[in-house]
Amino acid sequence: MSQNTDNIIQDIFSRIPKTYDLINRILTLGLDVSWREKAAKIAFQSGGEKWLDVCSGTGDMAGALARMAKPRTKIIGVDFCLPMLSQAVKKPEYSGISFCVSDAGCLPFSDNTFDVITIAFATRNLNSSGQDMLLQRFREFRRILKPGGRFINLETSQPKSPLLKRLVHFYIWLMVKPIGYLISGSKTAYGYLARSIPRFFSAEELTKVLYRSGFAKVDFILLSFGVSAIHIAIK
Repeated sequence: MSQNTDNIIQDIFSRIPKTYDLINRILTLGLDVSWREKAAKIAFQSGGEKWLDVCSGTGDMAGALARMAKPRTKIIGVDFCLPMLSQAVKKPEYSGISFCVSDAGCLPFSDNTFDVITIAFATRNLNSSGQDMLLQRFREFRRILKPGGRFINLETSQPKSPLLKRLVHFYIWLMVKPIGYLISGSKTAYGYLARSIPRFFSAEELTKVLYRSGFAKVDFILLSFGVSAIHIAIK
């Protein structure tokens, strides 16, 4: 991201932390919870004892990891928006997770540190300045993964069915900005989110981006008929 775009995205998410979780549940009809749990199960199957959740926000993905992890697993959540992380640290069930403020493009960790890296519903934000910046972020994640480590990307996607895709986009246009504004009071934040979802990659397109960033193997799992997808990329 350019510095200007960084500031815009940071400002957008600084406006909505208190209502962010509630609006997610309403707009996804609660499906976001099961999607995160599925991604966390893949992390568990990947093994290792050092896991990182990037763009952690209010901590829901890091929390899903914590519920799945073995006792000795170290889980860290990072985000560049302090108000979002402030909501995460208030949740008593996340007390075993270490949260810190950091930009996804310049993470304060050595090469080959983590067994697993996750991101949930934030990759669209890393693409807001264009694909080159998304590639840079993915390469940064790859840098701090151990050889053989897995990057698990959970994000909205584009259904393969043209009819379903049109219906999903209509639902987003109809619901995201109005409901988000009604509950959070921010037209800007949910206007941005309503625009970013229909413009994001299909699962196949994102697979190509991950390969371009240097990952050795990439697979994906479609969720809810392709409304969302989990990508598993191996270093």
